[in-house]
Amino acid sequence: MRFITSICLAIAGCLVGASCVASKPVHYYTIQPASPPSNQGKPGGLILLVGDVATPEALQDGRIRYRTGANQAGAYEYHRWTAQPGSMVRNSLLRALRASGKYQRVLESSSSAHGDYLVRGKLYEFGEVDNPSIRTRVSLHVELVDSKTNHNVWDRMVEREEPVSSKSVPDVVQSLDRNLQHVVNETVAEIDKFLAAPR
Repeated sequence: MRFITSICLAIAGCLVGASCVASKPVHYYTIQPASPPSNQGKPGGLILLVGDVATPEALQDGRIRYRTGANQAGAYEYHRWTAQPGSMVRNSLLRALRASGKYQRVLESSSSAHGDYLVRGKLYEFGEVDNPSIRTRVSLHVELVDSKTNHNVWDRMVEREEPVSSKSVPDVVQSLDRNLQHVVNETVAEIDKFLAAPR
């Protein structure tokens, strides 16, 4: 009888523990694009299409990632992005290119959209790095494809680190936000420079 009572108490304890874990709130975060989109296009200018920004599988589940040392990686279980990082980077590129006012139109790439160049990329890193100080790292490769020839005419890899003021996740998110805006603005400035050059 004591054995059965012990088992019942153990099961009840597990159920209570599981309910406590399940009730822990999940916090969601987003990136705020720094540049408001411009409604003013450049008449007769180029039309740019912004395609997908691919991400490694580790960045696709929405959890905010961190890395300690050279090889150990993990994720904050209860701190997540409202959208996949690749989508947030794509939206930031789209808004920054529109805000430049140097193009007739900047559109999201789709089967029905037509343009002169396609901007696409791959996000390799987007998270916290603890080694030994706390920083965030953004590593983004972007390429420009000529829509007529389907050839890659320009590409850049931009990697940047930004300090984090404390170990709290909101501070990490703010650092990632600032970091991404620097990377996007640098990338857009390079695209503008390339497309403005005579051919």
